Amino acid sequence: MSPPKSTGSSIRELSIRIASAIVLVPVVLYIVHLGDWAFLVLISVGVALLSIEWGAMAAPKTPTRMAVAVCLPALAGIFAEALNKPYDPFHPLVSVALLLFGAACSAAYIRRLGGPWRDAAYGACYIGWPAFVLIWLRQTGNGFEWVLFAFLIAWTADSAAYLVGRAVGGPKLWRKYSPNKTWAGFAGGMMAGMLAAGTLSDLTGLFKSSTSAQIVGLLTALATMAGDLWESMLKRRYGVKDSGSLIPGHGGLLDRVDGLMFAIVAIGGIRLLVMLGTVL
Repeated sequence: MSPPKSTGSSIRELSIRIASAIVLVPVVLYIVHLGDWAFLVLISVGVALLSIEWGAMAAPKTPTRMAVAVCLPALAGIFAEALNKPYDPFHPLVSVALLLFGAACSAAYIRRLGGPWRDAAYGACYIGWPAFVLIWLRQTGNGFEWVLFAFLIAWTADSAAYLVGRAVGGPKLWRKYSPNKTWAGFAGGMMAGMLAAGTLSDLTGLFKSSTSAQIVGLLTALATMAGDLWESMLKRRYGVKDSGSLIPGHGGLLDRVDGLMFAIVAIGGIRLLVMLGTVL
């Protein structure tokens, strides 16, 4: 979202981002469409990679132990939810309890080692909660469409924020923690999220009106922006520029999915409201 240092470097960075997206997006969406074990494997691999990055950031002296402490509770929660067949609306409470209990155990383990035990508990919930919501969301009625909404709105909002911020520049959004992000990029991301939601609603018929879809898009885009800023704050706290170097042009996996993680939780909350009788 920052003004480019040079036209050439900006074009090269954008080209790498586009190439990465062209490779990754169709693969991810196809696996989401397949669902079942393919989707579970995708989420599990993502959780493992995110845990490795979290371990390197939060506990650079003992990254492997931190990664394992964060990964196991998250995997326990998502595997417990994946076994919820046929779908039982009360079963997710068991999965959430398992995730939280595992996070507490991880904190106790890291504390015994003299490490940052709060970061262990938080990391397990930070990574495990969106992963659990994804599994739960995919198993509800019209699960593919709901997950599609989360992914595409988040990707659209994030990409628009980056492009508009680069093109327009202007006042900074949160200079202390993320000096590259601008208010122009924020506005561009919000508008793009609303437009994406309206278009998806027309294609899927998931919402009764375009107004409802646009409100969902606005809230999801806002969550995406919040997730991006939150991860910037975390990286500043841990003194790192990127969470890793896994994805060309994006840094680590956490750098790519930070906004998506918050968007997933937002869509999950909206889906729960619909299941409880809210008409959208």
